[in-house]
Amino acid sequence: MGDTVPGDAVTHVLGIDSGGSGVRVAVARAVAPGGSAGQPPTWSSATTWSSAPTWSSPLTWSSSTPAAVGDRGIDAESLLARVLPAAQELLSEAGARRLGAVCVGAAGMATLGDDLRARLPDALADAFGVRRLALAADAVTAYAGALGQRPGAVVAAGTGLIALGAVPEGFVGGLNGTDGDSGVPGAYGASGTDASATDASATDASGGDARWAAGGWRRADGWGHLLGDCGGGAWIGRAGLEAAMRAYDGREGGSKPLLARLEAVFGPATGLPGQLYPRPDRPAVLASFAPEVGRCADEDPVAEAILRAAARHIAEAAEAVCPRLESSEVALTGGLFRMGAPLLTPVHEELSARLPGVGITEAAGDPLDGALCVAAALASDGLRLPRDPALLSIV
Repeated sequence: MGDTVPGDAVTHVLGIDSGGSGVRVAVARAVAPGGSAGQPPTWSSATTWSSAPTWSSPLTWSSSTPAAVGDRGIDAESLLARVLPAAQELLSEAGARRLGAVCVGAAGMATLGDDLRARLPDALADAFGVRRLALAADAVTAYAGALGQRPGAVVAAGTGLIALGAVPEGFVGGLNGTDGDSGVPGAYGASGTDASATDASATDASGGDARWAAGGWRRADGWGHLLGDCGGGAWIGRAGLEAAMRAYDGREGGSKPLLARLEAVFGPATGLPGQLYPRPDRPAVLASFAPEVGRCADEDPVAEAILRAAARHIAEAAEAVCPRLESSEVALTGGLFRMGAPLLTPVHEELSARLPGVGITEAAGDPLDGALCVAAALASDGLRLPRDPALLSIV
């Protein structure tokens, strides 16, 4: 795909969100900073990280059927069979002739996205004449939906949990860059992990982590319910069910209120293993009990302790990825946080203790909003989120 976008093609963008709960599509009119929805964006390559792309209220389409997964990972043909007609209809409704850019955010893009990377560029170019395409992991679109292109960290929590931190391209200068003229050295501290890191001992002269001091993405957890996702819905639900079974046995650490909720939801406690273990969707079944832990937390110290432990895990993940910049923010996104105060109160307490001075903000939008954000920025050379072969590639 080329890099030149015709002037009349930059006003509309397409966002696609493909996840475990289905597929969503949105078309919106991009608006440059200081512009209006009726004018083409006027950003240049000099646009900085702080220039935030916006867009008009999008037209949307959704399906509750997830994209099919085959031998080559996420099946591009099945995804395109649904997305292309939906996008054509939305574009017609919006009165848009062409698209300036597209962003496809998909769960499993890093490990299951080979077919998407091979087939989507030509298919979208043929269908819409679009010449700019971003292929992103769903964690990236969750980040963009929550924080846009601002530096910080996003914790996305539902059944599982992943934290992603970023410093926009051009924001940090050199290995020991600062937050503008604030004099804050080093974008990141020395702790934390990332899937693409190669040398855990690499440090710069100041003792900071040289892999991250220059910016980029940083990831923590997201390793699934057997190896991680600590503090996520499945983790909380499993801990709640364990406490219920302890109460059934008469062991220390049991919770009679949680046992009562187990029996109300699943039936007799002795039947739970037979219901749970054969299920292919065990993480979702475990996560379905997390709200019960939240409902019991006000009056049950065991349930309250489970949520406080979850809050510590959530804050640890955010701490591991959050860039150490004056302007950094932490946002929480995902269905787990709809639990409300029983979880959010200890999470905010833990974050304040671990990341003093870092703002905690409400997520501005969801992953579909994030796909529109990336597409709107890409359409006019304003994309500053870091490129990464596994997380965010531009075609």
